[in-house]
Order: sequence, then structure tokens, then C-alpha cells
Amino acid sequence: MKCRKCGSAAVINLRQHRLSLCKEHFNDWFIQHCASTIKKFDMIKPGDRILVAVSGGKDSLGLWDVLLKLGYKADGLIINLGIDAGSEYSARSLEITCKFCGENGQNLHVLDIQKEYGGSVSHFFTRAHPDDQKPCSTCGLVKRHELNRVAKDNGYTTLATGHNLDDEAAVLFSNSLSWNTSQLLRQDPVMEEYGQFVRRIKPLVQFYERETTAYAILNGIEYIEEECPFSTGSKTNYHKTILNKMENEQPGLKYQFYRSFIEKKKTGLLKISENRPYEEHYCQICGQPTSSEGKCAFCRMLEGMDQAVSR
Repeated sequence: MKCRKCGSAAVINLRQHRLSLCKEHFNDWFIQHCASTIKKFDMIKPGDRILVAVSGGKDSLGLWDVLLKLGYKADGLIINLGIDAGSEYSARSLEITCKFCGENGQNLHVLDIQKEYGGSVSHFFTRAHPDDQKPCSTCGLVKRHELNRVAKDNGYTTLATGHNLDDEAAVLFSNSLSWNTSQLLRQDPVMEEYGQFVRRIKPLVQFYERETTAYAILNGIEYIEEECPFSTGSKTNYHKTILNKMENEQPGLKYQFYRSFIEKKKTGLLKISENRPYEEHYCQICGQPTSSEGKCAFCRMLEGMDQAVSR
């Protein structure tokens, strides 16, 4: 297999693009493809203060690396969720992220959930749901709330996340199966600023996971290879497996699936007015945007944990 650009040995074959590339030309393609995605969806505007949500994984660290190479000033934020389950997963994620930050001379915000709220994500969840051992929904709730809060409190205008095409296609597949229109309306490469909700962007949304993995490996980016110990058997992973089987038979299927959805939204199907993720409600405790009146889900969770402890 030879590089389509120079004829030297290729390191990757991009089946959906019918393109084989060597290390040099793959890096060029990856960085320029990210730049074109940012331009296509008008993700970053002049004067934006960018905060990258990092987890120690290949996607978020790869994204941070590319943004820096494209000349953007971008700080990082990692949330220490306190996930261990015998693997020290969160501690390892933090270690790798701090190492990347130090090697690249970048600013990193570290939010420790245990220090901030008195317990890990697992602790929160098992207090409220003692019979359930999968705190994935609680983890997502905590991350969404705290990423927005820290970004807003520190004056950042744009929050960048490392969601790749595989992630987005799996979410789209899940929400389409149940016709969860509220979630379908919120899924977009860019979620504009609204009230206390910081603008969110997904610059890797047009990249397959194998491409982000290749970029990290070829550029010597150390990342945590093991998945979250709680992700085994998750619905998202199950849907990714199904989509991967279809992708093997029809290269480019996931890209076409997601791209068609985004294009249909623009032409009127599932059109969302002003691209707003929430109705105009704000939590009476923390002030964060919420889809219901009164308290947000995060504050209700903290209250529930306190009540469980007092029982």
C-alpha cells in the first residue's frame, strides 16, 4: 500500500475516502481536515477564548494538539471524576493530561469532584441508586454541568470537546431508534451560546475514531488506552458495534448517516429555532440553564445524595 500523495509506504488506508497516506501526508490531511471543519461550521470566531475539555484520551488530547498547531490559543480543563473500580482510571487520566500539558507549556484547569462536592461520581450514584452499578448517566450529568460552569466562571467563550464521528453516529442512532426529538434537536457540531450556556464546538466531528487514534499514535501523544471501567456493556458501545459492522460492509456509512442528518436539519427537517439547547429556565440554586423550572438535574442529584446520607 503506497501513499497517494508521494508514493512512499502508507501508514493508513482511509477506505471511505479511497485514500492511502504516509505519516507526513496523513498528518497534513488530518490538520487541514480539522481546519476545514472549523471553517465549514464557523466554530471559532476572532477573539474567542477557547477551553478544551480533556480526559486523557486520544480524542481530546489530539484535538488540543491540533488546535495548537493551527495557531489557536486554547487552555485545557480536566475533571477528576474519582473513577477507579480497581483500575485507578481517573488518576491515570489526570497524570497523562498533566504530562501533555507540561510538555506543551499549556494552561490546565483541574477540577476535583471529590474536593469540590465531597464524593466521586461513583459515590454520588451509588448513594442515590444503591442497586445499580453503572453511573454513566450521572457521569454525563456531572461533566455537562461542571464543564459549562468552569468555562463560564473563567470567562471562556467557547468550549471544545473531542467527540468524533463514531461518538456522534452512535448517539444519533440511539436517539433515532427512540425518536427522541428533544435530543435530536440538540445534536449539532456547534451549540451556540445561550444565556448562561457557553458555546460548544466539536472540531473532530468529521473524523472516524480510527483516524483520531492514528493521529495520536503517529504524533507520539500518550493517552489512556483503557476505556472507563463502567463502560463495558453500555448502550453506546452496543450501538457502535452495530454501526461498525455496517461500516465494514459499506465504507463511509457512518459519515453519510451523520452528514445527511445535519444537512436535513439545515433544510427544515427537525429544524431548531436559534439552535437553543434549553428552554428559558435557570436553576434557582446554581443559575445554570435547565430544561425545567426550579432546580437543575445536577442540584437535584446533590440534594438526593444528601438525603440518602441522612437516612
